Amino acid sequence: MSVIEREWEWADFYSYVERRDVIFYYVGYFSQTIIAAMADAVKLRVEHTGAVAQTRRKLFSSFIEMAQNILHYSSDLHEKEGQATEPSMRHGAVFISLTEGRYYLHCANPVRSEIVESLREKLAHLRSLTIDEIKSEYKEMLRAETPPDSKGAGLGFLTMARDASAPLDFEFSPAAADDTSMFYLRATI
Repeated sequence: MSVIEREWEWADFYSYVERRDVIFYYVGYFSQTIIAAMADAVKLRVEHTGAVAQTRRKLFSSFIEMAQNILHYSSDLHEKEGQATEPSMRHGAVFISLTEGRYYLHCANPVRSEIVESLREKLAHLRSLTIDEIKSEYKEMLRAETPPDSKGAGLGFLTMARDASAPLDFEFSPAAADDTSMFYLRATI
């Protein structure tokens, strides 16, 4: 059984957004330039909601981690032909909603089916930890070498789990014909 409501079907993603008090929403291709522009918009929108400084920091930090995960791991890759030096762009969606005083950060993107179990194990492990254990693993990860299969320092999920007020929620759709699954992630701040 899924840890996220069944509303998370990709086709229903847009209607889900419409039913929430949405602070920010983007679906399309992600690049470093696009993430930087979105970050500016998110800062302004969150400030406008009246969130306290600590909440704004956590929202912004988790937003950046979600966007970076889409940029690094989405299987929907768009590269300019003949432009090997240009950074690639990857497709996904991210939105922030505010419901009953709680902020929810959501993201969705396709991933290769071969990495689903690895992601599931990492996220299930994080869900089993206390906040003190998450902080301890975060500190250990800062001192450790970057894993060879990581495109970052490996801190993304730990950062989101550390900043969240509830365990991270996640779901994977069944594998499609192109051997990809949709990956859905939600952090509550």
